[in-house]
Amino acid sequence: MKRLDSTEDVVRGAHCGHTGAVGALHPTTPRQDLIRGLWTENPVFRQLLGLCPALAVTNTVVNSLAMGIATFAVLVGSSVLVSSLRRVIPTAIRLSTYILIIATWVTIADMVMEAVVPDVQKALGAFVYLIVVNCVILSRQEAFASKRPVGRAFLDAIGTGTGNVIALAAMGTVREVIGAGSFLGVAVFGPSYQPWTVMALPPGGFFAIGFILLVLGWLAGLRHDRERRARHLERRRAA
Repeated sequence: MKRLDSTEDVVRGAHCGHTGAVGALHPTTPRQDLIRGLWTENPVFRQLLGLCPALAVTNTVVNSLAMGIATFAVLVGSSVLVSSLRRVIPTAIRLSTYILIIATWVTIADMVMEAVVPDVQKALGAFVYLIVVNCVILSRQEAFASKRPVGRAFLDAIGTGTGNVIALAAMGTVREVIGAGSFLGVAVFGPSYQPWTVMALPPGGFFAIGFILLVLGWLAGLRHDRERRARHLERRRAA
């Protein structure tokens, strides 16, 4: 599948513990900045970033949405602030500065959740605070927000944050529907359904993401086959 022109490859050090080189930015349009995070560079399903919360807190749709929205808010706020200060942040301490900025927004998000949805905030527990080291957020600061104007950083954060919400919600839906037979707490299969309890437990996160990636890979293969057949027909007609 052809990839949209984008920023340099994500700095994998924030995710895997090793360092990576940051290359020059490829030119992009504002529209590409906004939409690429939805699918082409979806942080969970395409880049496999931020898998810790994706696997840990997606046992229900409510928890998934809460974590996704919190991460979205932190990502947008951090990207705007990092982009605004990009010319005054010393290169030598940029990562420490990014983490401090992210931690500030995480604290704000946690306080808002505690005031608005205290039960959900308690259910998420320490994973709210672990947003500070979520590689989805840190990678976007290093790879994009620190190198682009505020408007472009805002669009990138909106797109990436929305893609992350979609991914978490998809995993939460699969796990809750199969593991509890409900969606947003409402039964969908009736009293005779026997829930697959393992999907609501930690291993269920691995099953869910494996199933989703399998389906997405299968669909991508079908699309590739259709495109290949279409190109073959065009060559035959041209001949």
